[in-house]
Amino acid sequence: MIISPRIGLDIGGTKIEGIALGPTGEITVRKVVATVPGPEAVLASTAELVAALAAEAGHPVAAFAGVGIGIPGQVDRAGGIVRNAYNMGLSTLALADELSARVGIPVSLDNDVTAAAIGAAYIMQLDGTVAYLNLGTGLAAGITIDGAPIRGTDGYAGEIGHLAIDPRQRPCPCGQFGCLETVASGSALKTHWPAGGDHPGRSIIAAIAAGDTEAELALEYLIDGAAAAIRVLGLTVNPGAVVIGGGLRLLGDPLFDGIREKLAGWADASEFIAELRLPERVVLLPDGSPAAAIGAAIAVND
Repeated sequence: MIISPRIGLDIGGTKIEGIALGPTGEITVRKVVATVPGPEAVLASTAELVAALAAEAGHPVAAFAGVGIGIPGQVDRAGGIVRNAYNMGLSTLALADELSARVGIPVSLDNDVTAAAIGAAYIMQLDGTVAYLNLGTGLAAGITIDGAPIRGTDGYAGEIGHLAIDPRQRPCPCGQFGCLETVASGSALKTHWPAGGDHPGRSIIAAIAAGDTEAELALEYLIDGAAAAIRVLGLTVNPGAVVIGGGLRLLGDPLFDGIREKLAGWADASEFIAELRLPERVVLLPDGSPAAAIGAAIAVND
């Protein structure tokens, strides 16, 4: 892969991860800084990070083709605007234009899950149709075909976390009831297992090993919902690979094996579902991969 050098940023609620890509698509610099909420703080910290990445790479900022950003919220890629990124204290911000004015090179925006989908396909060298399932605070998917993202008319392609399919009808922040995100996400895990506190993913496996039946049931809900999300992806885009990423992927084998067992059970019960070959197509994003930052960089000015 031969590209012009570029910078990618993954802006999250607690940290901003930045990378510089060299001309063959290799990471030459990788840095992480804390996220400080608010429009001015986000702009200042991202501008400083761009300058630091360029300096450490040994080039002026002007030597890079542009900056790509992956960020949560509603992203207007064409207008370079992000809306409702509440974890960062952003209601509406013309992030692309504002940051470009500070760093002097073009800036492009993508939804963070779309950026991660691009990066995952690149990191794992996956061709054809690839679905990336982000299991984090929420649940969403990104889809690529031969590395190119499917964003949809208004940028909402892949928002499967808001399919209202759970009969328990728990309220979702989106205003609907019974969304898939209320079953399979970090926020859902907190609801199903309140004893786990604010970060249940860090302790749920140990709690299950210690005999906590509520923790075990919460993990079962998570597995059921994640498997349902993968089945939706299989039936809608028929991917050759489904990559699981996001913070909850760190649950590792208990989550991954549980999902594959659930998918295998559905395949055993239905020849139609079996044709999707989902159990063998589910893979985990390699630990520590800066997928969203890489994907955002690759997508600069695409």
